[in-house]
Amino acid sequence: MSGTRGTARGRGRLSKGTLSKGRISTGSLSAMIRSWLTLLLTVLLLALALPAGMLIAPALTGPAQSAAQPAQTPAWQLVPDRLSVPQGIDPLSTAAPVPVPAEVVARLDPVLKTDGGGTFTAVVQDAATGKVLYDRNGTANRIPASNMKLLTAVAALRGIGPEERFSTMAVAGPAAAATPGAATPRGTAPRSVVLVGGGDVLLGAGESAEAQVLGHAGLATLAKQTVDSLRKDGFKGQVQVLVDDSLFTGPALNPAWSPDDVAAGEMAPLFPLALNSARFNPADTAAPRPQDSAMAAGEAFAAGLKAAGAAAGVTVAPAVVRLDGKATADAKVLAEVQSATVSQQVDLMLQTSDNYLAETLGRMTAVAAGQPATNDSAMAAVLNELARLGIPTEGMVAADVSGLALGNQVSARQFAEVVRAITNGTDPRLRAALAGFPVAGLTGTLGDRYIDESTAEGAGLVRAKTGTLNTVIALSGYVVDADGRLLVFSFIGNGLTPGAAGNKRALDTAATALAGCGCS
Repeated sequence: MSGTRGTARGRGRLSKGTLSKGRISTGSLSAMIRSWLTLLLTVLLLALALPAGMLIAPALTGPAQSAAQPAQTPAWQLVPDRLSVPQGIDPLSTAAPVPVPAEVVARLDPVLKTDGGGTFTAVVQDAATGKVLYDRNGTANRIPASNMKLLTAVAALRGIGPEERFSTMAVAGPAAAATPGAATPRGTAPRSVVLVGGGDVLLGAGESAEAQVLGHAGLATLAKQTVDSLRKDGFKGQVQVLVDDSLFTGPALNPAWSPDDVAAGEMAPLFPLALNSARFNPADTAAPRPQDSAMAAGEAFAAGLKAAGAAAGVTVAPAVVRLDGKATADAKVLAEVQSATVSQQVDLMLQTSDNYLAETLGRMTAVAAGQPATNDSAMAAVLNELARLGIPTEGMVAADVSGLALGNQVSARQFAEVVRAITNGTDPRLRAALAGFPVAGLTGTLGDRYIDESTAEGAGLVRAKTGTLNTVIALSGYVVDADGRLLVFSFIGNGLTPGAAGNKRALDTAATALAGCGCS
């Protein structure tokens, strides 16, 4: 039994690294199981500890070490970088009930009262069908004040086109005489540059601001482009600025305008080019305007040429001169800038009720029809476009196209039909004017109205063109009533007590009543 013996102490474990008859003793097997369990437990703990350590490590090691793998915030938890924009506005339901006329009368008659003297005329129509829902002497001719601009807006959008623009050009002019005492480079004759007005009265003195309507075309940009053209021609020397304002003809002031209104800055002599709609400061709308906006624009252009030409060897004669006649048709165009679109200008005119811009658009409507750009042609062009649209013009009288003149005569019914043509008429070009209607309590000439208890419910709902003269007040526009029906309206007051606060409030209250009308 040699080799099989051992003491009791030795049994139960491997004998010096050898197997006993090819088997492991019971004691050795227990030891191996304990070792394997320990190993498996260690591996398991490592597997669990490693991910946990990766999560905890950034907090322990600081931001510098965790920057490589920033925590990913779900998209739905992030603050949006812009507001969502709806892709379109659902059309009004044709199933919305038409208001009952008697119910509309019951709402309007108690509030549509003058404060002192004078009278109100009024018309409310269903926009879709044209059905008259309210009529207070609506066919009577009235002085409409700035509601006249609604007619001009329609005429400009139809006669010129909503996407058209007006060009202001710099063209090569005739040879110029050298300024006495001025240094002229040897062999270089002085030249003239003609600034040609093309109907843009919203010019800016600086760089073109293409995101804006006022100042969309800048004279500093035109000047830089002009200098570049002169430099490409190899020109160095002195230029004289001439101004061609021959596009507009006839009297620059309409004799129907009060001299007091002109002196106060409500209007100024009309020219086919101007800075800031013929204002010294576009933010100061109550100040007198420049009396020669064409020459003011010429001087701004000359200043831009001087600044841009300093590094190019181009100098500018100190005097700006009005061109006798007009630039020749074959004159070389050196530079050109373009205005904002007609639709954008129409919107600005309606929002701010700018008389100068309105009269300019009227004259440009005449030009588009092949007529001279005079006061009389502007009025004729506006009435002609309304007639072509199918608006009844019988009895309508135009003394100007801005509404400043007291000789204008238009009925509330005619204005309601014009608003109806804009909102859902057959000519889609007129939709471009919708954005121009001031919004009650928010924008334009309605921005400071609809703020008291009697009218606050109309804020944000009523959209209308205002009109105000000494004894005249008007409000024509549209509103969606409480049932979802689109209504158009026109309220006009004449012979009113000057300065009576209740007249404006009466029109605003009436429009608010329409907005809240569940009158079916």
